[in-house]
Amino acid sequence: MALVWVLVLLLYGLYRINLFFLNYLKLASVFLHTVPNMNDQSGGKKNCFYNIPGEHETQMSEGGEAELHKCLVLCKKNPGHTQFVPVESFSIEHLPRSHRDEHLYEVIKYVADLTVRIDVKMTSPGRPEFWPDTKVPYPFYQVRGSEMLRLGSGRVYEVTKCTDVVGGDGEAVGDRACCCHRCQSSDSPSKVWWNVEVLTAAHVVFDKLEAGNTSCRLFYDTKDSPLYILDMVKIEEVSLDRDWCKLNCVTCDTEIIDKLIRTRTHLNDNWRCVYDKFKTSRDEDRLAFMVSHPHGCPKQISIGQWIKKHQFEDDFNKFTYTTCTCPGSSGATVHCVGYSGRWSRGYQLVHSGTSDSDNNFSGVGRVW
Repeated sequence: MALVWVLVLLLYGLYRINLFFLNYLKLASVFLHTVPNMNDQSGGKKNCFYNIPGEHETQMSEGGEAELHKCLVLCKKNPGHTQFVPVESFSIEHLPRSHRDEHLYEVIKYVADLTVRIDVKMTSPGRPEFWPDTKVPYPFYQVRGSEMLRLGSGRVYEVTKCTDVVGGDGEAVGDRACCCHRCQSSDSPSKVWWNVEVLTAAHVVFDKLEAGNTSCRLFYDTKDSPLYILDMVKIEEVSLDRDWCKLNCVTCDTEIIDKLIRTRTHLNDNWRCVYDKFKTSRDEDRLAFMVSHPHGCPKQISIGQWIKKHQFEDDFNKFTYTTCTCPGSSGATVHCVGYSGRWSRGYQLVHSGTSDSDNNFSGVGRVW
């Protein structure tokens, strides 16, 4: 009889242990599954976006490029756009006194030089109705399949040289040539080209179909800026859960490439100095800046503070912040000063949306 009771107690103990681990795994799966723009429509389910209600900030334009200035003038979120600074007007005096540092000023200017406007001319039929595992509507589900122009922002992340012998990853590629639009219509396409990686948000460019109908406008600082376009675009990496996307563009335009390479070199040199100076005070000062294309118009700089950091596994974080944004800012990189080590390439935080409380929030990115 005693042996029976021992077996009963043993089985009950195993049942309780199994139940504990099942509940733990369920809890872990909830908190590690990231869904942007979360609100009460989720049916009570929580995730790493911490129930932030709000909406995306992609600019839609039924009238195409000609309508964008009208969108800027009629903006309801930031009438007059007084908290944005045009790139050509930005000076060190726009920074808080505690951060009037020459290296930080240069970092902001170089980030601006690498910021691009992203034009998407097709909305994929494959867009889901809801964000993953929620009942929260996913952006542009209702207009999937349409050719309405949508605009966001992004930032050049990496530039890699390729030839007809060696690709961007160092592997042999055989007898190949540049596939940019200019070379496709040429009898002698360039045997040297570059892959230009651009970061943006997944809700801006959702899949390969949208990428194939996407172009990136570079160096759009004023209404009179020359037209520099990267239009051979593919998806290299995308995460709906993180609302993060990496695009790959192809060009053989050495004028574009020379400027991008110089800018990235200067950015990295100054980035290290900024990290070393502000890493110990970053959680006290909480300075955050962004460069974006509000309403698809020339790029603007905005300075603010981050409010809260939501940390997940490894170095993946999501931030909320006061830094000013508008429709068209989705996908711009958000820079929390003093974060992400001594190398700018590791920084992967992009703007995702604006909350009902008038604060803004990023996607989930590697930030340490």
